[in-house]
Amino acid sequence: MAKPQAVILAAGESTRTIPLTLTRPKPLLKIANKTLLEHNFDQLLGLVGEAIIVVGYKKEMIIEHFGNSYKGLKLTYVEQKEQLGTGHAVLQVKSRINGKFLVMNGDDLYSKQDIKAMLQHKYAVVGKKIEEDISKQGGAITEKNGFVTGIVERPKNFISKTLNVGMYVFDEEIFNLANKIRKSERNEYEITDVVTALAKTDKIKLVEVKDYWLPVGYPWQVIEANEYLLKNKMKPENKGIIEKNVTIKGQVSIGDKTLIRSGVYIEGPVMIGKNCVIGPNCYLRPGTTIGDNCKIGQAVEIKNSVIMDKTNVPHLSYVGDSVIGEKCNLGAGTIVANLKHDNGNVRSVVRGLLIDTGRRKLGAILGDNVHTGINTSIYPGRKIWPNRTTVPGEVVRKDIE
Repeated sequence: MAKPQAVILAAGESTRTIPLTLTRPKPLLKIANKTLLEHNFDQLLGLVGEAIIVVGYKKEMIIEHFGNSYKGLKLTYVEQKEQLGTGHAVLQVKSRINGKFLVMNGDDLYSKQDIKAMLQHKYAVVGKKIEEDISKQGGAITEKNGFVTGIVERPKNFISKTLNVGMYVFDEEIFNLANKIRKSERNEYEITDVVTALAKTDKIKLVEVKDYWLPVGYPWQVIEANEYLLKNKMKPENKGIIEKNVTIKGQVSIGDKTLIRSGVYIEGPVMIGKNCVIGPNCYLRPGTTIGDNCKIGQAVEIKNSVIMDKTNVPHLSYVGDSVIGEKCNLGAGTIVANLKHDNGNVRSVVRGLLIDTGRRKLGAILGDNVHTGINTSIYPGRKIWPNRTTVPGEVVRKDIE
């Protein structure tokens, strides 16, 4: 019996994760030194026979990065030329589907355990029980006796504590329903409306998240997902070169040909990529991922942050609870503040609105190729767009676009 197919929705522009997604599609963001798509491909291995990726925004980057296969998993690409919603995206794969298929968001992380559980059913929706206000987080699943009765996108009133996490199992019959739905209030064709229509005629099993679901809807969720993966899924290893007088505590992964110089103190969980130079005399604190070909130098402290490939933090700087893009260079004495004086949650501007991040500690979000001048100070929650610079001694009080 042929294995089912997987459809990965990866066409969106993702304006909420700007500035990180101005230079790449969100599914190519790296967390724990793997792209979001790689994480999900790894979970699909052995469970599906083919992954069909629905591409759109900067589609060439995804196609070039992966080609036609990943560790033996066949990859196929279908373009969604107009961004008309998730229901419209699923319709684009109609001619390529043969039997049961899985649908999943390409910008969230799912586990093999939960994927395997839902593939046991003809129709299934994955949900997660939460305690907080579901109306601010996405779709609420209504159910009866373990079966889905509908999904309401961003409900205005309390109707459920089960959050839709954007993963479904369907078969070919779903396309007839998808052709009949109307545009939502967001002026899009929603896959959730397709599910609600299906629930009126067929039983859809509600499968609860048992392992993990890691959404990446905002830049700071890169930090949260990275922290979870390092703590719970990372396999410690050392392929690097370690000089004398280096201290390594806890779970730490060091990539091939990376040099750890004397005086470095690493407190895991920490992941360091390949071909890096770390130290001398720097401090890497828990929850930190350093990408490939990076330099972290003298008297630098990095805590709970993601430093992407080919970025340098050479000397006398502090980076906490931050995401630093590729090919950045932080001038000596760059300090990222990550805690407000009033100890309250950090707020950040997204799509022109100042929103509560829900985080008491949040540093900076830097796009690719940002260069800071010496002694730059950055306020909590501030963002700097790709290719921007600061002058020596600059205080970054507002986002630099």
